[in-house]
Amino acid sequence: MTSPPAHGVNPLRDAQDRRLPRIAGPSGLVIFGVTGDLSRKKLMPAVYDLANRGLLPPGFSLVGFARRDWEDEDFAQVVHDAVKEHARTPFREEVWQQLAEGFRFVPGEFSDDEAFDTLRTTMEELDKARGTGGNFAFYLSVPPKFFPTVVQQLKKHGLSDSTADSWRRAVIEKPFGHNLASAQELNQVVHQVFRPSDVFRIDHYLGKETVQNILALRFANTMFEPLWNRSYVDHVQITMAEDIGIGGRAGYYDGIGSARDVIQNHLLQLLALTAMEEPASFDAKALVTEKLKVLKAVKLPPDLGSHTVRGQYTHGWQGGEEVLGYLEEEGINPRSKTDTYAAVKLEIDNRRWAGVPFYLRTGKRLGRRVTEIAVVFQRAPYSPFDTTDTQELGQNALVIRVQPDEGVTIRFGSKVPGTSMEIRDVTMDFAYGESFTESSPEAYERLLLDVLLGDANLFPRHQEVEESWRILDPIEEYWDKNGRPEPYTAGTWGPRAADEMLARDGRSWRRP
Repeated sequence: MTSPPAHGVNPLRDAQDRRLPRIAGPSGLVIFGVTGDLSRKKLMPAVYDLANRGLLPPGFSLVGFARRDWEDEDFAQVVHDAVKEHARTPFREEVWQQLAEGFRFVPGEFSDDEAFDTLRTTMEELDKARGTGGNFAFYLSVPPKFFPTVVQQLKKHGLSDSTADSWRRAVIEKPFGHNLASAQELNQVVHQVFRPSDVFRIDHYLGKETVQNILALRFANTMFEPLWNRSYVDHVQITMAEDIGIGGRAGYYDGIGSARDVIQNHLLQLLALTAMEEPASFDAKALVTEKLKVLKAVKLPPDLGSHTVRGQYTHGWQGGEEVLGYLEEEGINPRSKTDTYAAVKLEIDNRRWAGVPFYLRTGKRLGRRVTEIAVVFQRAPYSPFDTTDTQELGQNALVIRVQPDEGVTIRFGSKVPGTSMEIRDVTMDFAYGESFTESSPEAYERLLLDVLLGDANLFPRHQEVEESWRILDPIEEYWDKNGRPEPYTAGTWGPRAADEMLARDGRSWRRP
């Protein structure tokens, strides 16, 4: 029996209290391609961490679908090993036992009708045994070429249709197409099977707490938003640097490259969140509306040769170890023109940002692993200080550190102690790890929970995907027709042309 509310407590207000955890209702998750690295390192641990935090229903069920001759017990052991190795939260036997009761495995090929019949039977059995209520999300952790096959099989076998009392949702990993035409074709295929509102395109960067904090930083604080425009901002730099090579991803990466792999999705989403106007609310429709306005206003520079750069790493030293160049990696065509570094200059043709360049860069085998957004402000228009007083003074900057040291840094000038008026750069620093006692959940925890809740505000819609390809396609076409990527030594910060690109504008890249 439910206790009556305490005196003075407003039940409606408490039901809407955002401090209370959001718990998924009766539901299950089907993972296609469950034997891959993404499933083992991210998805299975995220499911366990959600259960460990009490955010999944007691009858939650996990179904694996892959080309393996496994029984349910074999699959449970695979999940167990993945959780032990990669879960963020401590392993608790009682949580594991309850979760494992809902594990099922379906062996088969994506084109195998009999396997999808078995999947339907398995889901029906889970509805009865576990109380999943007919609510299932299908996670397509598979290469993009299999997306159409899987979604059409789901439709053919009656697994994709939501009803008045239950829902079915599709979760799709990037890359969503390899250009605008392929993205539009894929959107058409998926939307013939699932309603647009039931398609969740994963961009795991949008699940990171620091990315979501962009909205809080801008719109919950009056000190920043008045300066967030062309009157005060000189330029913006958005960087995603990796210190690793391609690892075992040659089959995926070669022919795709860094611009398609990172700029088209992660970095253009970060640009949209940084530059967008204040949304009417934080629901999916309002956020998409404002992000789309920004993406539609993005303008390419007229001279792509001077304002875009692609590079390819050569052998060098990283972390004290000698590493191979890209063309020497296993599985890579020695004549490959795939870019492992990309930098572009973009402008946003609207009142807020007219004339403010946005510099985006990403690369592998760079100096260190870091993702950040740096809003660099204009210099003071008049300075009463002598040049010698401020010779070490840079430009004010607000830097949002997305990873790995999540937080925000503000750089500004301050007087050096002493009798003279000498000014130097100092920083004020906010770090998540020092300010909050609870560690940030992994991005996939937040995103999987949002899928089960039907909350789409952290998932790019198909219009955003298509606008991003509209921006990138001309750059890729230009690169295809104009030579090879510029080489850069592994462990450095990219090709010389990238530094020259900013130098022509009288600017320089930050060295994080």
